[in-house]
Amino acid sequence: MTEVIAVFDIGKTNKKILLFDSNFKVVKQHEEKFPVITDDDGFECDDIDLITSWISKSLEEIVADIAYDLKGVNFSTYGASLMFLDEKGQRLTPVYNYLKEVPETIAATLFEQYGGKNEFCRKTASAALGLLLNSGIQILWLKSQKPDVYDKAKAVLHFPQFLSYTLSKQIVSEPTSIGCHTFMWDFDQMKYHQWIADNEIALPEPVNNDVVFPAYVAGKEVKVGTGIHDSSASLVPYLKASPAKFILVSTGTWCINMNPYNKEPLTASELEQDCLCFLTPNKEQVKSSRLFMGHFHEVWAEKLAKHFGVAGNVFKTVKNDKALVDQLQNNYPDTSVYFPAGKESFGEGLKAVDLNVFAGYEEAYTKLVIDLTALCFESIGLVIPENDETEILYVSGGFARNEIFIELLKKGFPRKKVLISEIDNSSALGAAMVIAATFPDSDVSTLDLGIIE
Repeated sequence: MTEVIAVFDIGKTNKKILLFDSNFKVVKQHEEKFPVITDDDGFECDDIDLITSWISKSLEEIVADIAYDLKGVNFSTYGASLMFLDEKGQRLTPVYNYLKEVPETIAATLFEQYGGKNEFCRKTASAALGLLLNSGIQILWLKSQKPDVYDKAKAVLHFPQFLSYTLSKQIVSEPTSIGCHTFMWDFDQMKYHQWIADNEIALPEPVNNDVVFPAYVAGKEVKVGTGIHDSSASLVPYLKASPAKFILVSTGTWCINMNPYNKEPLTASELEQDCLCFLTPNKEQVKSSRLFMGHFHEVWAEKLAKHFGVAGNVFKTVKNDKALVDQLQNNYPDTSVYFPAGKESFGEGLKAVDLNVFAGYEEAYTKLVIDLTALCFESIGLVIPENDETEILYVSGGFARNEIFIELLKKGFPRKKVLISEIDNSSALGAAMVIAATFPDSDVSTLDLGIIE
């Protein structure tokens, strides 16, 4: 019988359950896609009843399976969604979709009362998104738009904590959910922002993510974690197992650069450049920047393929030709062909660039990667403090397989070790690792970070 932690990894599209053994290897995995429903305003949202019944049924099956000894349960989910409970602990609302728009007057009133938009956003490390994505706004939105429901609310939980609550019946908060573009957390004071108290909103004080609560599942006592925001969860394996301080460059449609060792306060200028801060499971600041690099690459790769008459995915075969890279860097010193005025000129470049200046596809694509990497350097630079102690640059995701990108990173950061790291299901793994104490003999420091030499 294998001792396991069950993690429910709840994304917008896919819902997974993964079982991790005491070495944090996946021993079983199952994925579901559920049809969406609409909320009380007719806006699309997840079917919370379907999700919670699936969770209950899945746990019952695991307990009944003689192959596994269920020790713990945790949840890794998207953030920015709140659940409101009445005095009996019953759910009052759907899981409102964080893409739902909010009347501008709600945030504008907050900004006016607490130092203006720029200062409020800087202090809470939250860009003003005009959506429920700033999850604190959901409280004021409910108070304004649905006062009858709001008056019945006695507890407010982020989505990961609500799922945990369905098992543990514990009303808790934790750092990773409240610290990510919520408008709720004052990063200067490292506590809830003053507007929460001024509006007499009772929120639970955050506990660290290693806290577990006893609960009974199908008659078996297990330990239940607090739940964790998925983006923070993906950082946990590196926090637990990296031999030195690091920056994680997580690439995909968005390239997200995360530095958990940058303690400098977020500036208004950094916020304008797509930086924000969030919190680790131990309530420590992580400075993060992002770049729409994967999207830029996808659109330009398609245009290059069409111009040069090649297959759309031929870029995967382009190798790192050092002589060609050197030649292009000499031909275009400090000049971006594709982004003539930085990332904001993406659309302008698409219309204006003359691809006939390149001898062929390979040259044009190599220059594209050079220009994208230059943007990435700038983005990474935003999370590097004046007194930088990081030694490792972990690169994960699609661009980790791009030889040109990796070699340029190595050249651009000669004092850091650039390592390609591939961890499957990193958010679910992080959710399991924060409750590692569920396994008495586990040693997370020996985790394989999927380093590819």
